[in-house]
Amino acid sequence: METVIIQHSLSGDPSEKTMEGPTVVQGTAVASPYDHRPKQESAPQNEIRDPTGPGVGAKQETRCRDPIFAFLLYGNVAAIVAVAAMYGSDAIYTSVDVNQQTQDGYDYSGYIYSVLVLGLFSIILSGLCLPLMMCIPELLIKMSLFFMLGLSAAMMIMSWVYKNIIGGIMGTIFFLIFICYARAVWSRIPFASVNLLTACTAIKKNFCVVFVAYFFIALALGWSLLWAVALAGVSNKVIVESDNPYEGSQVNWGYLFLLFLSYFFTHQVIQNTTHCVVAGTVGTWWFSPGDSGCGAVMGSLVRSLTTSFGSICFGSLLVAIIQATRALANAAKDNENQILVCIAQCILSCLESLLEYFNKWAFVYVGLYGYSYIEAGKNVITLFKNRGWEAIIADDLIGNVFFFLSLCVGLICAAIGFVFGATQDQWFVNAPYNSNIQYSVSVLGFIVGLVLTR
Repeated sequence: METVIIQHSLSGDPSEKTMEGPTVVQGTAVASPYDHRPKQESAPQNEIRDPTGPGVGAKQETRCRDPIFAFLLYGNVAAIVAVAAMYGSDAIYTSVDVNQQTQDGYDYSGYIYSVLVLGLFSIILSGLCLPLMMCIPELLIKMSLFFMLGLSAAMMIMSWVYKNIIGGIMGTIFFLIFICYARAVWSRIPFASVNLLTACTAIKKNFCVVFVAYFFIALALGWSLLWAVALAGVSNKVIVESDNPYEGSQVNWGYLFLLFLSYFFTHQVIQNTTHCVVAGTVGTWWFSPGDSGCGAVMGSLVRSLTTSFGSICFGSLLVAIIQATRALANAAKDNENQILVCIAQCILSCLESLLEYFNKWAFVYVGLYGYSYIEAGKNVITLFKNRGWEAIIADDLIGNVFFFLSLCVGLICAAIGFVFGATQDQWFVNAPYNSNIQYSVSVLGFIVGLVLTR
């Protein structure tokens, strides 16, 4: 949401407007992609801006954009449903004899139940983040900035402690760069806090969007459960059919990549659909506050799930491919050529971050104006070229807050998972990796909390 607010500030002449509650940054009505003025009322001449200005979009004709990628998503979901239906039940309801030794393979039911419980905790904790951001926006921005600085310092110190010369040198360089970055953007914190406050005000004025967000969070949780069932089924079948069920070298990297791609693709679509819904809703509230409310939310939701859905799937697939490749490289860390794997992970991590940041701006154009993904990308590049990359990146401090809160939720869920694994150990008697079940469930809780909150 902060991207929508910042984009309006960059693409137009912002003015301050006093609303019910805090003072927020407000845009001008003539930049809206939709005509909110009565027909008999014409815009004053001094309010008309150049429609060809940098980053100023225009409403596109109503038609489906990039539909082929929407069909790819439908096929992906159908495939996972089919795999879960055919093989998942055997993995979950595995028969067990009196000696608690599995007869047909591993029993994954404990992990499935853990994902469900930890997902519910994640939803509750993510809901508590909204009032927290409304109460202390500037403090959260400063805390997140210091947290990132401390994280960079910790990585540098750990590298030197373990005598990793290359890591220590690189860590020191990045730590110094981050100090310079923090110093450069410190004066922009008040502006960023106003943007965060504005975003929270938009939520208050369009509170129905909260229920839409909860729906998509629940959908993401349901997808995680369904994917976990499919993964358990595939893993169980592969292990059972192997001559040596406990041989770790029997991993089929092709299946693993497809499963990772399927998971990240759908999760990215869910996340980016929420982003587009919020972009359309906040855009309506920004330019025409009288038209905001549940009607604006439902209109934006319908556009995101119909005409703009293919564009959302397009951008999501690009990120998912990188994420799946990175996950595959992470799974191969214990094999030979670890240096090459480490280099590949670093490159993929940078590409993922850049593409996610680019998508965050591109989907604002998709949600506001109905552009295709390619056309939205062109508009983002035009905006960056004309307004300056440095200013845009420096002003986007709110993303650090979201990462900081997501990390906090992930750590809390990890702690809950540790307690859950210690108290419900009877669920994991026949589960894989049950020798350190508390740590396994902790890692699972951290991943679930981080993914669902982001």
